[in-house]
Formats: sequence, structure tokens, C-alpha cells
Amino acid sequence: CILSPSLRLPNSCTPLMAACHSPPAADFESHSVPSGTQITLAMPDDFHHHFRDGPKVPDVLRLATQRFGRAIAMPNLQPPVVDTEKALAYREHILKSLPDGVSCPDQFEPLMTLYLTDVTTADEIRKAHATGHIKACKYYPAGATTNSQFGVTDVKKTYPALKAMAEVGMVLCIHSEVTGPTIDIFDREGKFIEEIMKPLVADFPTLQIVMEHISTEEAVNYIYSAPANVGATITCHHLLYNRNALLVGGIKPHFYCLPILKRETHRQALLKAATSGNPKFFAGTDSAPHATHTKETGCGCAGVFTAHGAVELYAEAFERAGGLDKLEGFCSHFGADHYGLPRNTRTIALKKKAWEVPKTYTFGGDNVTPLRGGEQIQWSIV
Repeated sequence: CILSPSLRLPNSCTPLMAACHSPPAADFESHSVPSGTQITLAMPDDFHHHFRDGPKVPDVLRLATQRFGRAIAMPNLQPPVVDTEKALAYREHILKSLPDGVSCPDQFEPLMTLYLTDVTTADEIRKAHATGHIKACKYYPAGATTNSQFGVTDVKKTYPALKAMAEVGMVLCIHSEVTGPTIDIFDREGKFIEEIMKPLVADFPTLQIVMEHISTEEAVNYIYSAPANVGATITCHHLLYNRNALLVGGIKPHFYCLPILKRETHRQALLKAATSGNPKFFAGTDSAPHATHTKETGCGCAGVFTAHGAVELYAEAFERAGGLDKLEGFCSHFGADHYGLPRNTRTIALKKKAWEVPKTYTFGGDNVTPLRGGEQIQWSIV
């Protein structure tokens, strides 16, 4: 939050969101390409996207379908998508909400998921897989994030379902944080790796697993060391920002997400992994829209909205790291490979040309504030 030089509020912060601007992205990388540079990629996929429900879905799809050929649709709705019938109904709602001129699967395909619970059965897994539309199950530790209260309380209770997933070839997507009142929010991911991930991977050596939206150096190092069936998604906001963006100069609610932004050493580790060309790391935006009034409040929702410019923001991060030649693999190839999907044959062109992001977008009957709202993104879709 930036105060006018004439306005001083000693011993207090500015009123919430008064003259509040996004801090600059962490700028420790010095690489740059000339303005006007153009690159062409195979159409990217997003392996972690929140489309929400009801009248909000068309507004999200209008932005997401411009940038992605496929997207994993998160199941943490109210009520959650816990069975095959709910997943297929949600898919139908998404298809009916596609923008005019966008067809499935030629222009865009939603990849459906089930919300894993303590009582998900092996039979339900087999039924879901047989549809051909449900590609994964999402493991939310109970209480870890938005609408996760129905999530897993004990990983061992999910083992019958996980065994069936391994047998039929469904992917397990994991929000990789432990919860509990004694666990520091900045330590949740590291503890999850030791307490849950390592035993889980040992018990299911053939199960395809994705640690979603990793946020720490510990997670990066674990993914490097894990067997080939374990991969990870990384968001554009975790590549571009550290926890200073959330906390320095006043609390910036539109940077509040789970897993929370970490210190700079972790961001650097994530960026190095993303731009390494290692196929274990791929794009998953975790674009998570919430109505602006539910973010700018005394107890705001967790989530950063990036559907409006995620691929362009990834390009910013990769450019700064001198890794634009690795962008296509990260955004367009490695996730599809991990999920056993064919790579997209359509292409998308990006140009280094700045554009100003609207301060808000419509979101059903509300507004949603995007990342960089009212400010610029340095890359554009041609």
C-alpha cells in the first residue's frame, strides 16, 4: 500500500486497499529480449484450474480458452465433485458455458477430476475412469485450502481408491501441505513431503502423482530425487513473486494464496526448476478467482486469479531467467506427457508487447481482481 507523501498514519497501516498497488515482481534476473520479439508455442495446457460454478464459469472460460487447449478442472465446488455423476454434470456445465466459436475438443477440452475423500471406493474410481473424461483425483488434506473440509483426514483411508487408480492409470493430484494448529504455515509443504509423500510414493510405485503448485526449495529437491512417476506443477505467481509481495508495505490480499508465497530463496529454486527443461516440472496455474469483496475483507479467501494472462506471465518469468527456449516444454509438452495425453498440435504466438490489465473482470454477478490489475504484463498473445 503506497501512501501519498502528504499522508502519514503513524503506528498504523493504510485503510484496506487504499491506493494499494501490486509490488514489482521479484527482479533478480537480468535477462531480456527486445520489444517486438515473437515466439510460437504448441498450445499450452493448464494442469490446475478453478473454473468455479454457476454463472461464474462462462466468465472464467472466456479468458482461459484464449490461452489453453486443455485444463484440469478442480473439483472443490460447493458441494464438491465426489463421484462420477457430479463430474460428468460439471463437465456438461463447462461445455455449455464455452464461448461462442469454441468447441470441445478442437479448441478446448476440460479434463475432469474427482474430489478424493476418506470413503472414495475402488469401484467409483473404475467407473470414473471408464467414462474417458475423468483423468485424475484430487487429494485435499482436510482444512488445507478453499472448500477442503470434506478432504482426506488419513491418507491410509484412501489406499483402496489409490490402488484402483494405479491399476487403471488415473493421476493423483495433491495439495501437498499438512494442516494443524501447531504447524507453521510456511512449513506445511516440507512436513507433507516427509510425513505423507515419501511413504505414499513408496507404497504406490506405479501411481502417476502430481505435487501441485509446489512453493519451496524442499519440494523442488524432492521432485528431482523422486521416481519418474512423480511430477510437479508450478504457478506463474510463485515464479514471479515472493512473500514480500504479500506483506511489505501493507497486506496485499490479492497475493494471498495457498500454498502461501515463500521467501526469495524458494522462488529462485522454483524458477531454476521450471526453466531447467526437466520434464518433471510443468504448468499448473492454480488460477483461483474469488469475488473482489471476498478478498478485500478482514478474513479474505486464498487464491490468485491469473486466467487472464497466465501464459504471458510465464513468458515474463522465463524471459528474465534467460529460459524462453524452455517455455514450450514447460507449458505445452511435459504436463501432457505426464498425464499420458497427446501433445497439442495447434499453436499460439506470443509477442513481447506490453498491455494493461483491466482492474477487474466480470465474475458472474460480481467482479474479480486479477493479478496485475490496472498494471502491465510485458507479453501479449498475438
